[in-house]
Amino acid sequence: MTGITHEQSQAAQRSAGRDKWGHMLIEAEDRHFAALIAGEAPAGFRLAEAGIETPEILTMLRGLAARIRESFSPAAWMMVEDGELVGLCSLLNAPGADKACAIGYGVAASHRRRGVATRAIAELLDWARRDQQILTFTAETVVDNRPSHRVLEANGFHLIGGRTDPEDGDLFCWHCDVNARPVAD
Repeated sequence: MTGITHEQSQAAQRSAGRDKWGHMLIEAEDRHFAALIAGEAPAGFRLAEAGIETPEILTMLRGLAARIRESFSPAAWMMVEDGELVGLCSLLNAPGADKACAIGYGVAASHRRRGVATRAIAELLDWARRDQQILTFTAETVVDNRPSHRVLEANGFHLIGGRTDPEDGDLFCWHCDVNARPVAD
């Protein structure tokens, strides 16, 4: 997935909601963040009802992606289904010598509880397995966000502990070896 650009995705099979390689994750570039911050859909996409996130959060994610891109790319992805931008997924740091990255993700309120995040994180893990520049993903979830816990559990993440964040409160901490496969139910 490393080489997928917006231009390539425009030539993709939008009617199926995936690019020509079958991906629902399309690399989010700076111009995509600029459009979202302005309350607009990036060119070639429709925007989920009520948008993806607040301009403040989108501005923070744009800056984070720019910092990560200085040493590693891709840094962020748009979740696209049927030509509609329905969520975002981001690395929270560039991989270091340990080849570990923290991830964050969010889905538009109008598309939650439909499996979007589960499919997106599965695709992110598939990319990491092929790419091998990242061997471990970590994530944090608010303790009472059970849907997000299920997303991570379904993708082979294991709860490894918790912590309290001054802004977000009590969090669960998760870990996933990207080369381990989730156990099928």
